[in-house]
Amino acid sequence: MRIGIVCYPTYGGSGALATDLGQALAAMGHCVHIISYEMPFRLTAAGAGPRVFFHEVPRVDYPLITQPYYSLNLAVKLFQVATEARLDVLHAHYAVPHAASAYLARQMLAPRALPIITTLHGTDITLVGNAPAYQPVVRFSINQSDAVTCVSEWLREQTVEHFTPEREIDVIYNFVDTARFVPRPPNLDARRRLAGDGERILMHISNFRPVKRLVDVVEIFVRVVRRLPARLVLVGDGPEREAAAFVAKCNGVADRVVFLGKQAEIESLLPHADLFLFPSDHESFGLAPAEAMACEVPVVGSHSGGLPEVVTDGVTGHLHPVGQVDAMAESALALLLDPARAREMGRAARADIVERFAPEVIVPRYLELYRRILGDAGLHGDAECEPAAGRPREGSRAA
Repeated sequence: MRIGIVCYPTYGGSGALATDLGQALAAMGHCVHIISYEMPFRLTAAGAGPRVFFHEVPRVDYPLITQPYYSLNLAVKLFQVATEARLDVLHAHYAVPHAASAYLARQMLAPRALPIITTLHGTDITLVGNAPAYQPVVRFSINQSDAVTCVSEWLREQTVEHFTPEREIDVIYNFVDTARFVPRPPNLDARRRLAGDGERILMHISNFRPVKRLVDVVEIFVRVVRRLPARLVLVGDGPEREAAAFVAKCNGVADRVVFLGKQAEIESLLPHADLFLFPSDHESFGLAPAEAMACEVPVVGSHSGGLPEVVTDGVTGHLHPVGQVDAMAESALALLLDPARAREMGRAARADIVERFAPEVIVPRYLELYRRILGDAGLHGDAECEPAAGRPREGSRAA
């Protein structure tokens, strides 16, 4: 099957899922064409195989149009890739602008059919989608897709509530590469680069947007470090970094907070964590906590959004209402002061991820969806996929 995947390249769950899905499909023998305005961060880190191809959307300046018009550039690139690579399906991650641009590309391809699958990740529904200016185009994009998926039951409910879609919406959870995210034997030299001897490591990974409540992460840590030696490792970057650094300084813990910036190979960092903090306002799924759990790291976070569908409170982590930093700190301390309980919870966390969110559980569901949509359209998508198919052309390159 020849599959097009359009996604954002930036640091976050949607780009990680789209890229990991593409590489998993390629490993199964399918040709995957990833389209974005930059090389996705996870694509270069993992090293794509010979059946994964990246197509860069050009940025074109035109003097009569003062605002960026990425959506049009994207539609043209999707049309070109669909034509030249003979795509069987096009999988858009995010309704805006990806599904809307995919619809325009399909109209340009007519009368040739190109089924569109749209996966909603959250921001397009909970933030962008609810802005009055975007609500009509999001709803239109959902209804014009041949299939729509959400990454959690919570997000599906939000989508139905806000957009009353005219089609069924499937829930296909994100998945975690359980062969890549694994617990590792202690490496004292590597750990000492993050923390001193005897210090516990608390970790948080995100894009540092306000919804992640990075200041709450620091506030939880402040309460923990009053009771035991610890270090807070923050991975990522974004608008809340300065506020978090300021709160750490005001509380006298700045020397115990490590800002590592964006890191591609987080699987080498997560196993060193004793605890993963994730007190977000809401998460559509929570890929970073799931990856931590795969490394046998228990999670303390907020009982909000789709996170309770990933973390089982009291079994694989502890969840509390949004903003209750005192309660989160007490749960964190309870685990950090009881290493045996923390190890038990970590082992349960990995077992749960392997059972419910491993690639061999989730990826076949996407393939089943592709084949069902192709069958409904009277198409097959069973053509042989040789590595040479989709050889890089001008404006494209192999990953």
